[in-house]
Amino acid sequence: MIENKEILVTGGTGFIGSHTIVELVELGYTPIVLDNYSNSSSSIIRQISLITGKKCIFYQGDMRDKVFLKSIFTKHQLSGVIHFAAFKAVAESVEKPLHYYDNNLVALINLLGCMEEFRVNKIVFSSSCTVYGVENSLEPLTEQMSVGKPNSPYGWTKWMGEQMLADIAGKSDLRPIFLRYFNPIGAHPSGKLGELPLGPPNNVLPYITQTVAGLRKELTIFGKDYDTPDGTCVRDYIHVTDVAKAHVRALSHSFNSNFDVFNLGTGKGTSVLELVRLFEKITGKPVNYQFGPRRPGDVDALFADVSKAKKFLNWNAERTIEDAILDAWKWEQYRLENEIS
Repeated sequence: MIENKEILVTGGTGFIGSHTIVELVELGYTPIVLDNYSNSSSSIIRQISLITGKKCIFYQGDMRDKVFLKSIFTKHQLSGVIHFAAFKAVAESVEKPLHYYDNNLVALINLLGCMEEFRVNKIVFSSSCTVYGVENSLEPLTEQMSVGKPNSPYGWTKWMGEQMLADIAGKSDLRPIFLRYFNPIGAHPSGKLGELPLGPPNNVLPYITQTVAGLRKELTIFGKDYDTPDGTCVRDYIHVTDVAKAHVRALSHSFNSNFDVFNLGTGKGTSVLELVRLFEKITGKPVNYQFGPRRPGDVDALFADVSKAKKFLNWNAERTIEDAILDAWKWEQYRLENEIS
């Protein structure tokens, strides 16, 4: 563990950020949480405190505001940053590209300026498998593969973020880690924390749980003619708590180069239709679904080679897709019973 325990977590009330904060607290770190609630809720802070028994240090604001961002660095002796704050919906990024480039890149540029000024040199960057830009992969994707051909503006913002960090690391003492994760799903095993999208979910599992709970009329499976065994997209679904644990492990990573990159996944692909049927089998609840047209930016199949993370971060996915489904359904029921929104 790094000596100074104050870690800035941007986008900390989002899905992965909130679970990472729980892991940080449980390992003795002091997370400094920053979010503007653009796709989250203040209720998440309460849920984090309920699980950890600790009150979060929280700042609400936009990272594109340089003065606001600098004020946080002035108040705290930060030893590292875990950067989640970004818009993340592939299809939305195709419709609103400028919205994504402005938010995702300007925020990162401002963050790096503050890190340079206050000599904070460790950053764990929330990246994505979209940087690989492949249409279909029958083999696991490895970190050695070429990148730079994303299929959406969202993917390009992640690729550009990695490129900026790598360029700066080569000319300074900045030591970034890129975590390229595949498809985080699930919720905290307690059922008291999970994904809380504002409006219709962009991710499939919360759409399933909301449909079964009666909040949505039906689930639309986008596309049934992909080059996959059942015609629906294949993804590497990984439990969110495993993703969170990897971010904390990355804070203590020993570098042999200016930066490092790791895939986070299970190494196994599951189709959207398989996920639906698995949910029905595990919960005993039928899912009302229909097929719709393909979404812009979606690709056929993606899953990860995670051998590098196992070797150098001493990390691997511990929870199953079945665990993720049960935890997500538990969270859906809990939040409805407690009117969390």
